[in-house]
Amino acid sequence: MMATAVEQVVPSAMGDKVVLKDADLTLHVPIFDLAEDNESLRMAVREACKTIGFFLVKNHGVPEELLSRAFSEMRRFFSLPIERKMQVAASTNANNRGYTRWAEETLDVEKSTQGDTKEGYYIGREVPPDSPETSLPLHGPNMWPADLPGWRETMEEYVSAVITLSVRITHLLAMALDLPEDWFDQYFTRPLTALRPLHYSAELSDPAKGKFAAGEHSDYGMLTVLATDGTPGLQIKPRGCDRWIDVPTIPGTYVINLGDMLQRWTNDVFMSTPHRVVNVTATERYSLPFFYEPNYDTKVECLPSCCSATNPPKYEPCISGQHLIGKYSATHKDFANEKPHTMNGTGGQ
Repeated sequence: MMATAVEQVVPSAMGDKVVLKDADLTLHVPIFDLAEDNESLRMAVREACKTIGFFLVKNHGVPEELLSRAFSEMRRFFSLPIERKMQVAASTNANNRGYTRWAEETLDVEKSTQGDTKEGYYIGREVPPDSPETSLPLHGPNMWPADLPGWRETMEEYVSAVITLSVRITHLLAMALDLPEDWFDQYFTRPLTALRPLHYSAELSDPAKGKFAAGEHSDYGMLTVLATDGTPGLQIKPRGCDRWIDVPTIPGTYVINLGDMLQRWTNDVFMSTPHRVVNVTATERYSLPFFYEPNYDTKVECLPSCCSATNPPKYEPCISGQHLIGKYSATHKDFANEKPHTMNGTGGQ
């Protein structure tokens, strides 16, 4: 059932907040103004990451015209006949780049009785065919649709802008952990990035019958930068919460949510919040998540400052790229991974 949250934006001493109310529950979601410097924001960011695992940002530096153009191009591609879209299907390459068909992904494999009611597209970091990096899983050239002038150029321009934003967020996260501002940069010299245009159908969701627009999950990597077309449907279940809460769309902001790798790095100090998408409006929905993940060979293990003799690490170390491959393999019917895991997890130097 959809949460009956009522939202409003209120000012506070540490910036604006969205107040979400549902029966006896009140949730405060901060809106961080990136026109401010990192030092003035870091403690409020730390609190948000410890409690709800996501927040909003404004004055983020991504031009509104560029975002609007990216949504227009996304709609243009998804309006093509299925035969045209399948010409750039992700199932035809081992790099997880290109189109993913309707219901190809099932994010909640335990509760879902069918695939998620959406189609998508993966655009990764462009790696030339002659680069040594192509020996790695998830690395290689992108799949670009033919006869759509301006589509590739717009998406690449948008990716460049949102990478700049993502770097700023990682600097904020580092400072929130009392680390040097650029501490995470060493693990993002060859990042596993993914822009994932998504088109949700108008089919109504029915969680009781296992039918979701996107099933319950937490994001796999470091962080997600999300823009939507304003259509409702995104819900979160924060730490300690027993119900699903609607995430409102605030014009001019991005939703930032943390991923599993950051939760592992911080030993649960920072949270990767479960979320899902349910369709209760019988309308189509478009969203544009950008996933910013560490280098393929990054060894993600508990930060020394986040564990102790009385609070030992809760997770075994994992390798960034192998972690992602495991998640893709479990949720995508058509995921093709034919490359060996050749890196040893020594970090992103």
